[in-house]
Amino acid sequence: MFAHLLLLLLSFASTFSPSASRNAPYVMRISCGARENVHTQPTNTLWFKDFAYTGGVPANATTPSFISPPLKTLRYFPLSEGPENCYIINRVPKGHYSVRVFFGLVKEPSFDSEPLFDVSVEGTQMYSLRSGWSNNDNEQVFVEALVFLKDGSVSLCFHSTGHGDPAILSIEILQVDDKAYNFGPKWDQGIILRTAKRVSCGAKKSKFDVDYSGDRWGGDRFWDSLRTFGQNSDHPLSVENRIKQASKSPNFYPEGLYQSALVSTDSQPDLEYSLDVDPNRNYSIWLHFAEIDQSVTGVGQRIFDILINGDIAFEDVDIVKMSGGLFTALVLNKTVAVNGRTLTITMQPTKGNHAIISAIEVFEVLLAESKTLSDEVRALQKLKSALGLPVRLGWNGDPCVPQQHPWSGADCLFDSSIRKWVIDGLGLDNQGLRGFLPNDISQLRHLQNINLSGNRIRGAIPPSLGSIAGLEILDLSYNSFNGSIPESLGQLMSLRKLNLNGNSLSGRVPSALGGRLLHRASFKCLCGIPGLRTCGPQLSVGAKIGIALGACVALLLLVICSICWCKRRNNILRAQRIAAAREAPYAKARTHFTREVQMGRSRTAAENGPSLLS
Repeated sequence: MFAHLLLLLLSFASTFSPSASRNAPYVMRISCGARENVHTQPTNTLWFKDFAYTGGVPANATTPSFISPPLKTLRYFPLSEGPENCYIINRVPKGHYSVRVFFGLVKEPSFDSEPLFDVSVEGTQMYSLRSGWSNNDNEQVFVEALVFLKDGSVSLCFHSTGHGDPAILSIEILQVDDKAYNFGPKWDQGIILRTAKRVSCGAKKSKFDVDYSGDRWGGDRFWDSLRTFGQNSDHPLSVENRIKQASKSPNFYPEGLYQSALVSTDSQPDLEYSLDVDPNRNYSIWLHFAEIDQSVTGVGQRIFDILINGDIAFEDVDIVKMSGGLFTALVLNKTVAVNGRTLTITMQPTKGNHAIISAIEVFEVLLAESKTLSDEVRALQKLKSALGLPVRLGWNGDPCVPQQHPWSGADCLFDSSIRKWVIDGLGLDNQGLRGFLPNDISQLRHLQNINLSGNRIRGAIPPSLGSIAGLEILDLSYNSFNGSIPESLGQLMSLRKLNLNGNSLSGRVPSALGGRLLHRASFKCLCGIPGLRTCGPQLSVGAKIGIALGACVALLLLVICSICWCKRRNNILRAQRIAAAREAPYAKARTHFTREVQMGRSRTAAENGPSLLS
């Protein structure tokens, strides 16, 4: 979460000048891949660099449409860096936001000219790029959604689908009024509105709110110009008159939006607009009117019904009566379920010959996904770091949502009691993991199955594994674990299978595990259960400490005795040398005297002849 899941920490947000009645909204615009902050013309809009972000690859950009921001860089995400890559933008004030992402094309001929991928916001998939998106000058070059942010951050993730590398030109986080686009009960609780279409009827060119000099609390919406609904079915109308009741809370629509319209003709009195949509979805439809036709001067002169897919949504609509006068804005909203692939809006005159409309907004209503329990997300991130998880696995964003793109190797289970996703399995066997197993794995307290076999994980088996009460299968075989099997594993009452083969474990196996749990056990250095060698006497920790201290004392005494003996021996030798030196003259005199006596005796014998013995 983190394309790593890698955080983009952006602490400063640019803001517009405050309006007369309230502070300026929070605004964050990011130029992806930029090394420096960028100002774009003609509005001198500030875009922050994302150079501190380490995920993906920055590159030169080709903007696919004239409505794309005039930026020169983008960031793309090779599949080799994982299937999910995310921006996580922190320090976003709690509130209601329009989140918009523009797509780009890498400016190199060797790249796929049009990547196709999925986009999610806050764990909810909101868009899948369709083939041909780069050849359109409309909403297909970006995705936009209205979302409530409550935890001080926003996550935007891009999910590879095997059709090119996701390439992101820019990201915008634009605060809007907390009550903007209120379409019914609980609309602000777990609901995301994705912009499906927004058109300005009869307008000569497409515009953003800023081009209309719209209020900054409107979110700088893009309005696609639509000069006709169909050949000979209508004609455009535009005026320069001021429009009343336009730019007001909470939606703050620009006044210029109501200065153009499409009006039906005598040959085709009905106005009909059709839009391709995804089936079996709910759509919130916002219809904009202002009576700007000079031929209508009062109440009752133009009345029509509004039908959505053939069903009457609004009956006897009189713009002048309902808005309060001529050149006065009127907005009608209806949320409907659409089963087919087409959404059709029809205005049928019931009094007067023509219908009129100024603008149309269509939003897909998405139920926000419940996120994964935050403690377990943090535990997985620590596990990712400790195990040295390969970048190809990704593990960025939320592990369980969007449900279309869960993390590889993490099994998810929805806990209805807390309305959160939890992790109930880890399957990371034979993934080339080389790190160690951290104690934080115990934070994944809903785990039932752990398979980390066939890797090179080193170090001790963490005792904290014994606190995962629901663990049923633990396979750590064929790694480089060493040390003993933790006694805490004997506390796992639900454990049905334990496979620790192919490690360097030693010592006594906890008796509570039982031989039946050691799957195909073959251990040379373990003991204590049937099938393994008998363990020798086992000493308590205190006994082991006592023996160690005794050995140290004995060694110390031996060293002291050796030193004393050496000193005593040296003293004896020294004394002998001194004594020998003092007796040397007397010894020499005695030697001469003895020699003379012996010589004298020798001569006497010679003179007297040999002795005769009887």
